[in-house]
Amino acid sequence: MEKSKIDIEEAAQGFAAIGSEARLAVVLALVRAGRAGLTVGDIQARTGMAASTLAHHLRFLAAGGLIAQEKSGRSVINRADFDRLKDLAGFILSQCCADEWVPGADQKDTTDG
Repeated sequence: MEKSKIDIEEAAQGFAAIGSEARLAVVLALVRAGRAGLTVGDIQARTGMAASTLAHHLRFLAAGGLIAQEKSGRSVINRADFDRLKDLAGFILSQCCADEWVPGADQKDTTDG
């Protein structure tokens, strides 16, 4: 597995940004929407959050680098940062099985060879 592109501090910040049920729901809605993203109204309709609560969570997610926001006319389009999310997943998975014990792996080869 390839080495993660982020360090533990960046990973902690990213995971903290999605560390609430509400923010995770927003990220999931944006991931489902794909690269086109969603307006604030669309996210609100999909999550059922009040506008002020949603605005708070969007600011938190943007500050954590998990979403990008782009003004389009009178709307703001919110998109999941798929590269950042892949980096977070990769950070966790890069540690997969690192300390797993494999029977016989810690024994010396005593055969004549």
